[in-house]
Amino acid sequence: MPDVMISKSVLLAVVLAPLLASIVAGLFRNVVGRTGAHLVTIAGVALSCALSCWVLYQLVGQGAPPFNENLYTWFDVGGYQAHVGFMVDKLTAMMMVVVTFVSLLVHVYTIGYMAEDPGYQRFFSYISLFTFSMLMLVMSNNFMQLFFGWEAVGLVSYLLIGFWFKRPSAIFANLKAFLVNRVGDFGFILGIAAVLYWFGTLDYATVFANAPTIADSTVSVFSGHAWSVATVICICLFVGAMGKSAQVPLHVWLPDSMEGPTPISALIHAATMVTAGIFMVARMSPLFELSETALDFVLFIGATTAFFTGLIGIVQNDIKRVVAYSTLSQLGYMTVALGVSAYSAAVYHLMTHAFFKALLFLGAGSVIIAMHHEQDMRCMGGLRRYMPVTYWTMLIGTLALVGTPFFSGFYSKDTIIEAAGHHAAEAGHWIATYGYWAVLLGAFVTAFYSFRLLYLTFFGEERFREAHHDGHGHGHDDHGHGAHEPRESPWVVTVPLVLLAIPSVVIGFLTAGPMLFGTDMMGHVKQLPFFLGAIDVAEGRDVVARLGEELWHGPVEFALHGFKAPTFWLALAGFLLATLMYLWKPELHHRARRALALPVRILEEKYGFDTLWIRGFAGGGLLLGKGSRQVDEKVIDGFFVNGSTRVVDAAAAMLRKSQSGYLYHYAFAMILGLIALLGVLLWFWN
Repeated sequence: MPDVMISKSVLLAVVLAPLLASIVAGLFRNVVGRTGAHLVTIAGVALSCALSCWVLYQLVGQGAPPFNENLYTWFDVGGYQAHVGFMVDKLTAMMMVVVTFVSLLVHVYTIGYMAEDPGYQRFFSYISLFTFSMLMLVMSNNFMQLFFGWEAVGLVSYLLIGFWFKRPSAIFANLKAFLVNRVGDFGFILGIAAVLYWFGTLDYATVFANAPTIADSTVSVFSGHAWSVATVICICLFVGAMGKSAQVPLHVWLPDSMEGPTPISALIHAATMVTAGIFMVARMSPLFELSETALDFVLFIGATTAFFTGLIGIVQNDIKRVVAYSTLSQLGYMTVALGVSAYSAAVYHLMTHAFFKALLFLGAGSVIIAMHHEQDMRCMGGLRRYMPVTYWTMLIGTLALVGTPFFSGFYSKDTIIEAAGHHAAEAGHWIATYGYWAVLLGAFVTAFYSFRLLYLTFFGEERFREAHHDGHGHGHDDHGHGAHEPRESPWVVTVPLVLLAIPSVVIGFLTAGPMLFGTDMMGHVKQLPFFLGAIDVAEGRDVVARLGEELWHGPVEFALHGFKAPTFWLALAGFLLATLMYLWKPELHHRARRALALPVRILEEKYGFDTLWIRGFAGGGLLLGKGSRQVDEKVIDGFFVNGSTRVVDAAAAMLRKSQSGYLYHYAFAMILGLIALLGVLLWFWN
């Protein structure tokens, strides 16, 4: 028996602290007031974060075994059971730390950002409830609890996106997010049902242990076409991930979700909720490794998302939407890693991305505060003189995002690109090649739109004075424009930026060796793989392990090798082109926009996906509803119901005329009837 064991009470405290804080801030908001609401929720999330760090230290530093135990039986019917329980290994503990740390900084940031909002306590209650929901998702040890957490984060995101519920665009955005996610969740619940049917249980450990038993099983989805059971289960589960992690074509909800307050953009749509799908697929690696077809499907969807949604970011003018499309693109990178069986690289990029993307979102929020809630970058410019802390921290976030060597994003993003390249060389089919070129060229696109954002916001002429003077602001908030010029945000906003900038610089350098390549920090001493037991990769498919043998000789050597890789030169080209068009020769981007009018229009229309969903699927549903109403009114009601009553009325009217009330009329009718009856009998007799 190991000396160190993870305590059940500690895990319960991790989950329940944010929930209890949410209840206090939400139901007793008039009692605790604004100060009480943020104090109790920050205290709850801080406790959860501290205990999550302690659990990770127990697993990594003290050699504690993973925790897997059921705490409560929800139901036991007909041999099927559903439990509330926790599975906490290194993968889970890493997610717990990321979720609670980012959530804690967002809670602090919210004090400054939402200071004047009348829904202050309600907002703190929502984000604390979201933290609870996400923890339930990542800590679950069974599919039922996973689905509960999955739907709970969807519900809270609906509440947060539509937080400013008096604004029609916010209501439209949260309905859009809710409905698009229902499409993905339909596939997700089908996958869970298939797991229950084929394995007879919803428990992770039992399903993973028995996964090889379905390797050769088939099912006839369409008559005459046998599909691998593993392929059906994995594709259905991944459809759920496509909705939650915003993969093409279920990506359309995420950019519109920027209608919510900026803190939730950082918390939900950069660091945690949208990565739930990535985490789920990594957790289900024992199942996905049984189906190359499912992995190829994952790779194709991820590659398409990584490159083509990044291109849309080039033409966006709303500062938050640029970062939103960047999130879409980076989620595509993670999905590509999953598709080439580089699960550890996917969740590692999930971790590093959480820090620098939350930094960029919160930095954008700091700019929005300074610009009196103006979000259009065309009305900014020259802000680095007024907001030095915001500028330098956003520059650090940008350098991490584009994969600059020695920054955190480089170690995770370059590993994914190298893994995709190795997979393309080994697999040799077009999907693998397409995946590699999508993430490689995506490096150029990422650098271009990232530095375009920096230049339009922080460099050049001060366009905000003119914008405010002529009244052409494009603010998306209810607070209106102020009279003072931009100034640095208060410390409750800038301190979280600094605390997020630090891991954006150093976390990759310190953790890439242990978490990705199974070595010590400097790459000298071999160790057991960090995610051993949490992630399973089939023999011969562990591309990350082969990368470690070929390229990893420590973080310094890996970064120096990055300077020679095509990824760096493509990113440098994107940086130089953005510098030329938006800093040195600003008139060039106007010429380029006119010369490339058709591609720009296609990108501004987002390839028509919004039109497809709103006018196609949603519009088609409305037309179908109107058509059904016409059928109901004119055919069912008009012909069958009303028509039958008219026939009965007409027949009754004719019969009424025959009821004269005279006895001799009835006697005469009886005689005629008797004669007719005798005639029929005589006819049959002869």
